[in-house]
Amino acid sequence: MTPDETRSADRSGSPTSRFGDVALAATLVGLVVMMVVSILNQKELKRLSARITQLETVANAPATQGSALNKVYEVDVATAPAKGPAGAAVTVAGFSEFQCPFCSSVVPTLRELEEKYKDRVRFVWKHLPLVGIHSNAMDAGIAAEAARKQGKFWEYHDKLFANQERLGGDDLKRYAGELGLDLDRFEKDRQDPELKAKVQADMAEATALGVRSTPTFFINGRIVRGAMPFETFATIIDAELAKSPGRDQKSSSN
Repeated sequence: MTPDETRSADRSGSPTSRFGDVALAATLVGLVVMMVVSILNQKELKRLSARITQLETVANAPATQGSALNKVYEVDVATAPAKGPAGAAVTVAGFSEFQCPFCSSVVPTLRELEEKYKDRVRFVWKHLPLVGIHSNAMDAGIAAEAARKQGKFWEYHDKLFANQERLGGDDLKRYAGELGLDLDRFEKDRQDPELKAKVQADMAEATALGVRSTPTFFINGRIVRGAMPFETFATIIDAELAKSPGRDQKSSSN
């Protein structure tokens, strides 16, 4: 090795060189961390934006005073997806959508109500995709209607809420396959303008009722705004059951 090569080798293994390598590695790690934090912040920002929009909508809604608190609204449930007996004493009709985090958060409450009240309560789904803030909500609603044509609305409903962060076109098709739906028929139905018109009809009805945020429920026509706790729903349901002459006297205490 020549003297020049020896000096070059010494420099490459010098503390200064090793410090430079460590600094470069630290810089790269820092950049990766910043990218990860940026992605997480973007997701959180979307959720925060949706929450702010919902709060602003509720805040700007006309205040209910006096007798308006007990106002009974007429909701068209004749052709909507439903579970529970058609002759149930109480109908809970909810305007909702599949990309809304608050709609997802109330699903366990609705299941708890279903378990408690069983065939005394009928649950009805009404579409209200907030297309201004949720880009996949409309397509998800239409896909759910396509699943409904094969008798799997509620199973598909559960799939969408369980995978709320993944509602792209390919995802919607994959969930249909996982449920054993006829995919050719499913894809054809998704393009059917009548299904989109069905979703849009629900949206128009929501506007006529003054509903501008999701979820919004009507319990025998009495409005409940937001993902309220179990007790809020149960109090109104019990009051409605008390009006039913054929109710089980023990039902409200079970």
